[in-house]
Amino acid sequence: MSTVDQRLERAILELAGARGPAKSICPSEAARAVGDDDWRDLMERTRAVARRLAAQGRVVVTGGGKPLSPDDEWHGPIRVSAAPTT
Repeated sequence: MSTVDQRLERAILELAGARGPAKSICPSEAARAVGDDDWRDLMERTRAVARRLAAQGRVVVTGGGKPLSPDDEWHGPIRVSAAPTT
């Protein structure tokens, strides 16, 4: 995993964790935290990191308010929230 991907992962987990499982973040928030003015260039990578974290059960990704499978194709805007703790 690249340094940028590690930073994106940390940003997603910290931002989503701070909001808790009942609220979500836009992936662009993590991209902005890591990429400053160049955040748009990181959006594809940010979505890929969110997908990996969802596959690991560490976050929940939603689209249109419904959970998205990390194995499916994603279309349109997504939101990321902390995975509920058991």
